[in-house]
Amino acid sequence: MQGEFELISRFFTPMPPGPAAGVALGVGDDATLLVPTPGERLAVSVDTSVAGVHFPEDAPAEAIGHRALAVSLSDLAAMGARARWCLMSLTLPEADDAWLAAFARGFHALCEATGTTLVGGDVTRGQLAIGVTVMGEVSPADALVRGGARPGDRLAVTGALGGGAGGLALWQRGIHDLDHPLLARYLRPLPRLAAGLALRGLASAAIDISDGLLADLGHVLEASGVGADLNAEMLPLAEGLAEALGDEAARHAALCGGDDYELLVSLPPSRLAEARRRLADLGLSLSLVGRITAERGVRGVAAEAMPGWQHFSGDTP
Repeated sequence: MQGEFELISRFFTPMPPGPAAGVALGVGDDATLLVPTPGERLAVSVDTSVAGVHFPEDAPAEAIGHRALAVSLSDLAAMGARARWCLMSLTLPEADDAWLAAFARGFHALCEATGTTLVGGDVTRGQLAIGVTVMGEVSPADALVRGGARPGDRLAVTGALGGGAGGLALWQRGIHDLDHPLLARYLRPLPRLAAGLALRGLASAAIDISDGLLADLGHVLEASGVGADLNAEMLPLAEGLAEALGDEAARHAALCGGDDYELLVSLPPSRLAEARRRLADLGLSLSLVGRITAERGVRGVAAEAMPGWQHFSGDTP
C-alpha cells in the first residue's frame, strides 16, 4: 500500500519550476520558499471543497481537481491579482490510483493554463475534501477591493449568471452529460483572472460571485457603506438556463444560485465603455445590472428573493 509521501511524489510533485516562477524551494521540504516580485503585494486566499457539500460525491475526479483550484483562483481574480502559486491539501477516504491520476490531471491543467505553480501541500485520510490556498501579486494602487463603491457607480457583471445553479440542478436530476453548457459551468468554472487584470484602474469595487449575486452584492454594499438599485430583468442568463429550469427559476438562479465565479463590479459611468472594450478583447461581455445609491439596502428585487446559501445557516445547498 502506498503512503502519503509516495502519493505526493507520484501525483503532486511537478517538474522543478524555473526562475521565472519565483520559487526558490518547492515541493518536498517542510515549507516552500517563494520570491515575490519587488514592489508587489501578496494576495492570499484559501477555500475548502467538501464532497457532498461543494460538489457531488460522484462527480468526475478530473472535474473535482479543476474545480477545487478554480474556486480559489476566482478570489484572486476579484482582487485584480495575477496568480502565482498555490498549496493544496487533499483528504481521501482511500488511495485510488485511477481517481488520483484524473484529479491531478484536472488540477495541473488549470495550474498550467493560469500560470499557477503548485508549491506544496499535504495528503491525509478521511472524508473527501480539498483545501487550496492561492497566492497572487498585485500592486497596492491596482488592487480591487469590496469597499470602493460610490453612489452613482454602475453595477455590472462579467459573462452570464445562473449556470452554476443550473448545472447542479441537472446533475441532481441524473443528467450527467459533461458537454452540456450548464454542467460545464458548474463542474469546470473558469476563474476570470484576465478580466480582473483588465478591470484594474477602472472598477471602484469588485467581488467574485460564489454565493449568489444578491449575497455577494450585499458584501460590497456593507463594505462600501452604500445601497443599490438592481434591475433583475437585465441579468444575463447562462446558455440553456431558461430551457432547463423555466423562466422564473432561471431568474432566481441568476440572483441567488451561486457557483458562477463571474465578477461583480462597480464602475463610474465614465469608465464603463473602456471596461467593455477591454473585456471584449478577451471575448467576454460586461452587462449592466444596476447602480450604486447613497440610500442603504437593495431595491428592485422581490421581497421573497433570498440571499445565497451560507454554511451553518440551516439551508440546503
